[in-house]
Amino acid sequence: MAQGDTAPHARTAEWTAQPLVSVVVVNYRGADDTIACLRALAALDRQRLEIICVDNASPGDDADRIRAAVPAARVIASDRNLGFAGGCNLGASHAEGTVLAFLNNDARPHPRWIDAAVEVLRADPAVGAVASKVLDLDGERADFVDGGLTWFGMGYKRHTDTPIADLPDSEHDTAKDVLFATGSAMFVRANVFAELGGFDDDFFMFYEDVDLGWRLNLRGWRVRYVPGSIAYHRHHGTMSAVDSPDSGRETFLLERNALCALYKNLSDETLATVLPAALALAVRRATARGDLDPQAFDLACHAGPPETTPVPVSRSSLAGVLAIDAFVERLPALQRARAEEQAKRVRTDADLLPLLRKALEPAYPLPRYLAAHDILTEVFGIERAFGARRKVCVITGDTLTSRMAGPAIRAWNIASVLSAEHDVRLVSVNPVVDPPKAPFAVTGSTRRDLAGHVGWADIVILQGHVLELAPSLKQEYAHKIVVCDVYDPMHLELLEQGKDAPDDRREADLAGVTRVLDAQLERGDFFLCASERQRHLWLGHLTALGRLSPQLYDADPTTRSLLAVVPFGLPPEPPRRTGPGLRSTLGLADDDRVVLWAGGVYSWFDPLTLVRAFGTLREEHPDARLVFLGMKHPNPEVGEMDIAERTRRLSEELGLTGKHVFFNEQWVPYDERQNWLLDADCGVTTHYEHVETMFAFRTRVLDYLWTGLPIVTTDGDALADLVREERLGVVVPAQDHKALAEALERCLYDTEFAAACRDRMVAVAERFTWPNVLRPLVEFCRDPHPAADRLPGAGHLAPAPPLGRIESVRRDLDLIRTYLADGGPAELARRVAGRVRKLALRGARRG
Repeated sequence: MAQGDTAPHARTAEWTAQPLVSVVVVNYRGADDTIACLRALAALDRQRLEIICVDNASPGDDADRIRAAVPAARVIASDRNLGFAGGCNLGASHAEGTVLAFLNNDARPHPRWIDAAVEVLRADPAVGAVASKVLDLDGERADFVDGGLTWFGMGYKRHTDTPIADLPDSEHDTAKDVLFATGSAMFVRANVFAELGGFDDDFFMFYEDVDLGWRLNLRGWRVRYVPGSIAYHRHHGTMSAVDSPDSGRETFLLERNALCALYKNLSDETLATVLPAALALAVRRATARGDLDPQAFDLACHAGPPETTPVPVSRSSLAGVLAIDAFVERLPALQRARAEEQAKRVRTDADLLPLLRKALEPAYPLPRYLAAHDILTEVFGIERAFGARRKVCVITGDTLTSRMAGPAIRAWNIASVLSAEHDVRLVSVNPVVDPPKAPFAVTGSTRRDLAGHVGWADIVILQGHVLELAPSLKQEYAHKIVVCDVYDPMHLELLEQGKDAPDDRREADLAGVTRVLDAQLERGDFFLCASERQRHLWLGHLTALGRLSPQLYDADPTTRSLLAVVPFGLPPEPPRRTGPGLRSTLGLADDDRVVLWAGGVYSWFDPLTLVRAFGTLREEHPDARLVFLGMKHPNPEVGEMDIAERTRRLSEELGLTGKHVFFNEQWVPYDERQNWLLDADCGVTTHYEHVETMFAFRTRVLDYLWTGLPIVTTDGDALADLVREERLGVVVPAQDHKALAEALERCLYDTEFAAACRDRMVAVAERFTWPNVLRPLVEFCRDPHPAADRLPGAGHLAPAPPLGRIESVRRDLDLIRTYLADGGPAELARRVAGRVRKLALRGARRG
C-alpha cells in the first residue's frame, strides 16, 4: 500500500482529488545520501505519496541498509548497474502513481516540492513535465533555473553556481516553458512517460533528461519550469562518489550522448547540415582539451626524418574521440529510435528554437576550440539551419482558377498570408486547377497523391470534404497538427439545397455530410469559423461529440485556443479598376442606378423577392437596374440549382429581363470582380428566414464593404447585424418585397444617406482585411500545438479509487432500494436481467 493510503471507509473527497505521486530515487554506492533523501521525502506532509528506491547493484549492503532505515520506501534491487536512466525506468515500471517524480539521492525536497508541481500539472493539461527549481544545499546558488541546448547537442544548466541574489527574478523566480527538466528533480505524467518509453536506457547517465524533454516538446507537450517546486542538490555529489574528474568517463558520456540526442531529435533537413559540423567540432574539442599539436603529422610542416615514438594523449582527449567511435557503433539502434521520434513529432526545430535559449553558445572557453566553432557555424550555415520555416499545406476541394468561388478564395488568401512566414503549398483535389501566379506553390492532387502532401507538411489546413479524401490523417499521420476551416456549415445548407431530392436520399445525404463534419471536429487541433454565431454552433457540436473535455476546458476555459472566429476577408489594398465592368459589358448607361447581386444564386437565397421588389421599384424609377454577377458556378461539380431557373422565369414573367434585370451567366474572374463592383451603386443580398440563415456568413457583403457600396440585406444573419450596428445600409424583413423596394430606393436615390454609409465603411472594411481576420490562424501557426485532448499519453491524474468490498455492497443495496421504490419487484427483476446480459456480453467480447 502506498504511503498514506487509508482504509476505503476513510476516503474523502480531498483524498481522491489528489493524484498519487511516485518518487523514484536511484542509489549506487551512496546509501548515506540516499537514506537522508528518502527520510526527507517520508517527512513531507502528503498523503498520496509512494516512495521507490532503486538500488543499482551497489556492492555491499546498501539495499539492506536503506530498507532498514526507511521502511516507508519500497526498495527495488537491480541485478546490474543500469545507470541513472535505466534505474529510473526500472523504478517507474514498478510505480503506481499517475505522476512520476525523479529526485537525485544527493538532493533534498522543499516541503512544497511536490505540491507546487502537481498544482501546475492539474491546472494545465498541456504540461507534460515540470522542471523544479534546484538550488545548492544552502539554497544560495543556482543549480537549475533554466535549461539551454547548443546546436551540437549539449544540454546545459544556465546560471549554474550563480548566487541567486545576483540573478534577476525573471531568470529564476518566474514560471516559463523550458526544453527539459533536470533529472535531479523533475516530475512527469506517468502515462506520458510510458508513451515516450521513458528515459533512453542507452544513455546510461547524462543528457537522458535533455533527450526526454526534447522528445516531449517535439510531440507537443510542454515542459514547465515551476519556481515554487524547490529542491536542494549537492551538484555532482553522486558522480564524485564513483568517478574521478580526470578519468575521462564523464567526458565520454557527455560527448557520446550529445551526438545521440542530436541524431535522434533533429529533423532531416537540420540534421543534414548540423551533424557533419557537430562531428568535426567534437574532434576539435578533444584535441583542444589535450592541447594536441594539429600540425604534428602534417608533412608540409615536418619534412624531416619520420618520427615513430608514441604521442601522449590525455584521457580527456581520447574520451572525446572514442565517444565519436561509440556513436558510430550505436547508429543502427539510433536509426530505429530516430525513425520513431521523427514519425511522431508534431513540432519543428524552428518551433523549439526559443527553448534552446542560446543555440550558438560555444560552451567551452578554449581558444583553438572557439576558432573552430566560428568556422563551422559560418561555413555550414548553422544559424540558418535552426531557423528553417515551417511547412504548411492548405487543402481545398474547390477549383483553383482565375474564376474562384468562396472556399477557393478563402484557401488562396490563407495560403497567401501564411506564406510570409512559412513554406506553403495550396493543394486542390478538384480536377480543375489552372491558377493565376502566386508567391507560393499551387498544385492539384489526386486522392492517391494527397498523402505525400500531408507527409511533407508540419501543419495541414483543410476545408469541406477533404478529410475524407486524406485517410492518412487518421492513420499514419494521425499525430499531424490539423486546422479545420468550418466556416461553411454544409449540413445546414443541405437542408435547403436538397429540398427537391427524394426523402430517403435527402436524409442519407444529410447524414453523410454530418458525418464528414463530425470527423473533422473529432480530428482537428484548431478550428476556424466565420462569426460568433457560428462559434456557438460549433461549440455545441464539439460538446456533443465529447471534444469539450475536462482536458480542453482546463487548458483554456474560453476555448479560444481551440475555436477561433476568422471571418471571410478582404484584400488589404483598396479596389483599383483594371478593365471594363458591368456597364460596358451589359450595355448599361452611365446614369443608370445599378444594384449588384455579387455572387451565385443558391437554394438558401431568396432572389425571387428581390426580383418582385424590382418590379415595384421600376414603376417609380425606370433607370433602376439589377445585375446578377454570376449564374454559373466556376466549379463544374456544382450544378445549377432550381432557384436560378425560377429567378430567370419570374424576371421574364414580370417583363424585367434585359430591361431592368440582367443575368451574367459566366462567373467573373476573381481579379476582375472589382471592375463590376465599382460600376454599381448598391449591393444586395436576400435570403429566407431559416436555420441556415442564422449561421450563414454572406461573403458577397464583404465585397460591398470593400468597394463602398451601401448594403441592402435581409435580416437574420451575422452580417445583417453588422450592417445594422455600423449603419452601412438597410436591413429588411425576409420575403417583404415592398420593404425591400423602399430600402433599395433609399440606397440608390438618397445621396446623403448613401454617402454617409460609404464614409462609415472605410473603418469597418479595414477590420475585415485578410491579414487582420487571419490573425488567430497566423498566431496559431507561429506556435502550433496539438489540442490538449490529443496529446500522446494524455490521461487522468486523479482517477476515482476502485470501490472496496464494503463500498460495493453498500452501493448495490442502495440500488436495490431505489429499484424497489421506483417499480417494485418487477423493476428490480428487469434491472438484474439487464445487468446479467451486459456482463455476459462483456465476457463474450473478451473471449
